[in-house]
Amino acid sequence: MQKFKNYFFSFIFLICIGCAKDTVKESSIKENNLNQQVIEAYQEGKKSLEQGDVLFAAKKFQEVELLFPQSQIAPQSALMSAYSYYKQDYYGDAIDELLRFFKVYPKNKNLDYAYYLLAVCYYEQIVDEKKDLNSIVKAKNTFEFILREFPETEYALDSEFKLDLINDILASKEMYIGRYYFDKKKWIASINRFRTVVDEYDETIYTEEALHRLVEAYYTIGLKDEAKKYAKLLGYNYQSSKWYEKSYSHFDESYDENKNLKNKVKKDSKLLDKFKSLFE
Repeated sequence: MQKFKNYFFSFIFLICIGCAKDTVKESSIKENNLNQQVIEAYQEGKKSLEQGDVLFAAKKFQEVELLFPQSQIAPQSALMSAYSYYKQDYYGDAIDELLRFFKVYPKNKNLDYAYYLLAVCYYEQIVDEKKDLNSIVKAKNTFEFILREFPETEYALDSEFKLDLINDILASKEMYIGRYYFDKKKWIASINRFRTVVDEYDETIYTEEALHRLVEAYYTIGLKDEAKKYAKLLGYNYQSSKWYEKSYSHFDESYDENKNLKNKVKKDSKLLDKFKSLFE
């Protein structure tokens, strides 16, 4: 009887070993199949992106991340999905993908690229600075973040360039509103707008005009000392500009008359030179 029991347990043990081998083999096959699916989906996404079918490409990259979320290729696929949406001008979808990317992969080595792509998505949505500031402000904040956090990267240089353009847009908006208030004789409101340009966007192309408008506004309401202060500032920095000439005319009533006389003398002198040449 004891012998029979030994045979019985040995038989059961051999069956278990056989089953275990089959399980390992089956698990290995499944893992290999999964790896193959991930690679195929990623390659299909890349091919679709190259062929211009960017929406299908985005779906395939998302599929890769879903199939194998712990793999090294998962964060790369997430970025590729965001880029695919960006290529098709689906900026909202691209931004959603990128914001999710920051939550899921907060320490990824490609964070600099991800933030740059996010900033560009906001930047590309800037349509009319007079109506909507949301995209402008978000683009500016993100480009400034790149300059702070990734100053040595290739993305920092272009971020700085785009920030200059954004500041020009914001200064343009302030000038537009300031002129509107000035035309409506709302002097203080207009002064506040022009001072914003001088104080916050002093490196933009609108600084000269803003200084002149301040001279004009202060002079109009009788604050001539303030007007002179900004006129001196304008003259010190932009003496050769048309805005300086306009500002100076407020303080010299004979300025326009003398200017016209000066131009007339120049014209007469040229005429005399031409006339003289006839006798040479």
